[in-house]
Amino acid sequence: MKTIRILLSVALVLVFSGFLNAQENDEAPKYITRTTMHWNMEKDDFKMSDWKAIEKEYLDKVVMKNEHIMGASFFMHQFTDDNSTLEYVQTFGSWEAIEKAAERSSELAKEAWPDDDARAEFFKKRNDFYSNAHSDEIYSIIDGAKPLAEMPTKDLTLYLRISHFAFPKDGTMKEWKELRDERLEKVVHKNEFVLGYYPSTHYYGADRTEFIEAFYVEDLASLEKMLDRSPELAKEAWSDEERKERWEKGSKYYTGVHEDYIYTYVSGLSK
Repeated sequence: MKTIRILLSVALVLVFSGFLNAQENDEAPKYITRTTMHWNMEKDDFKMSDWKAIEKEYLDKVVMKNEHIMGASFFMHQFTDDNSTLEYVQTFGSWEAIEKAAERSSELAKEAWPDDDARAEFFKKRNDFYSNAHSDEIYSIIDGAKPLAEMPTKDLTLYLRISHFAFPKDGTMKEWKELRDERLEKVVHKNEFVLGYYPSTHYYGADRTEFIEAFYVEDLASLEKMLDRSPELAKEAWSDEERKERWEKGSKYYTGVHEDYIYTYVSGLSK
């Protein structure tokens, strides 16, 4: 099997020490489910075009018609540590919608392939792209996003930065949020190379300390420009002394350890 890029689902989200941020828009997604799968590395006849075709068919016949699923996307790895990983993300407006969506998808699959044998054959072909191992996590979306202007019609680059909360005893949610919101307003949202930005914190899963920031840019060249532009905007927003003061206040909320990942958003396979 040829080397395959990793697919990752984005928009990972967490709750900061039990603090659940309310959405300003009641119709905005509130939860994300992330399914981490792995490619079937023993599939000798793998073709990316075949995989896209079968997932597009499932998207059109099931996901797009499922009223409980607000969004769904695939992301393909460019730089991570496991080229067999495949992740798929769906967004939901409520906790109840997650359970209802699973039931509705099953109903829609029977409507799309009413013949039992035909339905079994389709899912056999689909499942053959993946190994048997997978894991699931659920996240809660927080505010502060810079939404993409529209559904992308081409692949984009996604930069994912995962920081870790330190939960300082002398810290407050009010101070953390004020510092974060000002940075978003004066740096992230003003950065012309950032097409979309989605902050998130963990709700149910392995590491409650994670603070995840997802940046959509055009390509790798734009990512480099984005990273160069951010400190320029910070210097425009605050004096040297003000930036030092902000660092002293804000750094206590994080461990100082972070990870960086770069993915490709797969266009044509999203709701």
